[in-house]
Amino acid sequence: MMMIVNMDITPLYNMQFEISSFRTRTNRSGLWFWHMWHWQKNEQLGCPGICGSYLQARAGVEMAVIDAVANSIRIPLWRLFGGASNSVTTDITIPIVTPNEAAQLAAKYRGQGFQTLKLKVGKNLNSDMEVLKAIRLVHPDCSFILDANEGYTSKQAIEVLDRLNEMGVTPVLFEQPVHRDDWEGLRDVSVAAMERYRVAVAADESCRSLLDAQKIIHGNLAHVINIKLAKMGVLGALEVIDAARKAGIALMIGGMVETRIAMGFAGHLAAGLGCFSFIDLDTPLLLSEDPVYGGYEASGPLYKFTNARGHGGFLHLDNNNGWK
Repeated sequence: MMMIVNMDITPLYNMQFEISSFRTRTNRSGLWFWHMWHWQKNEQLGCPGICGSYLQARAGVEMAVIDAVANSIRIPLWRLFGGASNSVTTDITIPIVTPNEAAQLAAKYRGQGFQTLKLKVGKNLNSDMEVLKAIRLVHPDCSFILDANEGYTSKQAIEVLDRLNEMGVTPVLFEQPVHRDDWEGLRDVSVAAMERYRVAVAADESCRSLLDAQKIIHGNLAHVINIKLAKMGVLGALEVIDAARKAGIALMIGGMVETRIAMGFAGHLAAGLGCFSFIDLDTPLLLSEDPVYGGYEASGPLYKFTNARGHGGFLHLDNNNGWK
């Protein structure tokens, strides 16, 4: 691991971790990065490598090696990623539930200090409107992110915005309104949302690689790209972040259903880079059990990274290798 410490690691997001130097080294961590870089390049060329179906596993390996680098040079991850900040403020998600259940959750989250609510929509347009009305009654000052998870057609997505406007509601973001491969529909919603209501549209499922990001950027298909480390791997995500920043495209960071190990890493990255307009790292707050100790401190929507080096979080295992 001391071999890795000698490389130039800044700026981290504008790198391939000095791939050429890794190729001349014999340490295992260097070889891991070299192989993962080639897998990533094969996928971008449409030729999935051995990790093509195991992006989450690849992301986990990348996180572990980068954490080892930060630990070896005794700095926290957020400093390794640029040191812009040691904290982030996340939204929190309300799933597809009844209007009454949504109102109860919104009231609870308001009491915990959450100002941005991410609302899952896309199953039924009329039901979505009823849920929005119920939430507004109990949390009238909240900001909304709508996440359709590919659930609407472009026509339905635009109708949602029209009806919200009639209610006096303007979401701060409309995430993945149409199917991931409906590029024309994504562009139509993006144009209508911005021209009519100044609402930004985010590509999530539509952006799975650097090639997708370049297509979105060059085609003006969306205003925001959602970065998920489990979706792209860490190195792939850093390439997309770099491309988006150069193109002036806004960034969001989110995740799958992950514990504070993966979400904490994403939070360190977001805090350190300081380039994300939207933070959606709430899934650890929604889990029934927390198998992680240490790491960041959570106070409502605020995550603060106070650890001295590396990630700072560890799995909490009992003697039977299960969650404690």
